[in-house]
Amino acid sequence: MIHIESVKYDGKKIILLDQTKLPLEEVYLEIETLKDLWDAIFELKVRGAPAIGIAAAYGVALGASQLTETEYVSFFEKYEEISDYLASSRPTAVNLFWALNRMKKTLMDNKNMAIPDIKQILHNEADAIKKDDAEICTAIGEYGLTLLQDGMTLLTHCNTGGIATAKYGTALAPIYLAKERGMDIKVFADETRPLLQGARLTAWELMKADVDVTLITDSMAAMVMQQGKVDAVIVGCDRIAANGDTANKIGTYGLAVLAQKHNIPFYVASPLSTIDMETSTGAEIPIEERSATEITHGLGKQTAPDGVKVFNPAFDVTPNELITAIITEKGIIQAPYSEHLKVLFV
Repeated sequence: MIHIESVKYDGKKIILLDQTKLPLEEVYLEIETLKDLWDAIFELKVRGAPAIGIAAAYGVALGASQLTETEYVSFFEKYEEISDYLASSRPTAVNLFWALNRMKKTLMDNKNMAIPDIKQILHNEADAIKKDDAEICTAIGEYGLTLLQDGMTLLTHCNTGGIATAKYGTALAPIYLAKERGMDIKVFADETRPLLQGARLTAWELMKADVDVTLITDSMAAMVMQQGKVDAVIVGCDRIAANGDTANKIGTYGLAVLAQKHNIPFYVASPLSTIDMETSTGAEIPIEERSATEITHGLGKQTAPDGVKVFNPAFDVTPNELITAIITEKGIIQAPYSEHLKVLFV
């Protein structure tokens, strides 16, 4: 299977696949400043919770490499400014904060080292975060594969593949592993309004892997379920609360309601780093609201009247009772999630 690296770092610059250019162009950005990385995260040039975390880890490593401070205390103060700045780019994806916290802990654990050594240690830790994510995605794929049977048709939403992670993806990981092992798995991909990540990214990525994918608009999901064309829904996520409530790309909640109506399993694929045990329920998850122009001027063309009011949340929250199971790198869990999520962290 073709594997595309969406985030790389050579010690001087971060190299990102610009996902806003897909599917028409495969463009790589060379990021040398923190502002450019902040913009890339905010503007969805790099997207997908794990990929955002990896990019942020490389971001603080890059920022640290450019600091001129020679004493730990002043170096740490400047480092915290870098970390806080990158943390402000997107509020919902918990992997961003998880990666930044892991990098900060590494810095604090090595406070007695010389500053040049600390800079290299931070680079090494960012590499480790990326390597760990690739292994996590593989494990999620292996567990998810146990839920699939040859000949099944799945429906997915947004993009949860290799370009959103270090390798394989989350919700797409079992699909890729099934393909590698000769299973016949078909996919319906929601286009995912308003930014069309399903159409631009998921369809493109699955076609590159020679997976049988059919693109539909978001509003067609109910019909294909009603017609019996979907055996299961599998989605990724940006944050899971301690009770199993799950924040994911806007439109996910509607799919979960439809799946329950049609007696179709609804699976969430998630690394442990996306599970936020400090957030009790989905009601506490901050939901990012984005620019009105993403709706009124979709992909640059005006499609709504001037001055119309717009509500544009980037995510919604699916209540835990609508989720059949959560697939993690440590196994598959089911309700009661408040009890079973805790076990994953023991």
